[in-house]
Amino acid sequence: MQWRRFNGEHIHLPIKEEVRDAIVRETEKGFRLKVCIGTDSQVKGPETEFATVIVFLREGHGGFMFIHNEKTKKQFSIKERMLVEVARSIEIAYELCNLFTEYDVDMEVHADINTNPHFKSNEALREAMGYILGMGFAFKAKPEAFASSSCANKVVN
Repeated sequence: MQWRRFNGEHIHLPIKEEVRDAIVRETEKGFRLKVCIGTDSQVKGPETEFATVIVFLREGHGGFMFIHNEKTKKQFSIKERMLVEVARSIEIAYELCNLFTEYDVDMEVHADINTNPHFKSNEALREAMGYILGMGFAFKAKPEAFASSSCANKVVN
């Protein structure tokens, strides 16, 4: 998996090492961190592009994020695509959760799924929420799910 920073700079370390370095660096500077992980996707013709982000919030002092983009030609129903987004976020959250526990960093998984039943993405809400909570992670959906609905949305081409 190739990760990058928001400025486009590639991350060469494995993502777990890069996240550990970021946590250590930011906490040594005195920042209290919270991490939000989310994925968004966009269908363009025959391709679906997914963008997964790890957003670091420095309490009261802005934040930064790491980004991973991936394209596939697989076709998805809206519900399936929403659940694939959630699965990608959970995969990263699970890979990193021991770090967050070790350094006492709060973490949430954000799903780009609308809580309003008038939106098609709402079809996947119950399953997504069960999946995330069942893994033991804190969960946010739209409109509170800014990691997926704002941050990842901005970097999915």
